[in-house]
Amino acid sequence: MSGIRRLVLDVLKPHEPSNTYFALRLSEIEGVEGVNVTLQEIDQETESVKITLVGEDLDYEEIRDTIETLGGVVHSIDEVVAGKRIVESVKTEQS
Repeated sequence: MSGIRRLVLDVLKPHEPSNTYFALRLSEIEGVEGVNVTLQEIDQETESVKITLVGEDLDYEEIRDTIETLGGVVHSIDEVVAGKRIVESVKTEQS
């Protein structure tokens, strides 16, 4: 059975812990093969980041729990890729 292979999450987090620490902690979760944390917006007390995780069978609940333990909140799930292989989005004239 193939599980979730990629998740893209919109997350609001405090300045501390750092984005580097966030990425390293998320990369320690079983099944996570890679993590990308990209700063989207910053204000006085928080940062909006886009977090992309890839792996063979990602556990969203464990990922969300880890983000919350670090003081973050998942605002939205912007992309989910599941199945035997990753299918990339294709641009069309409508999008």
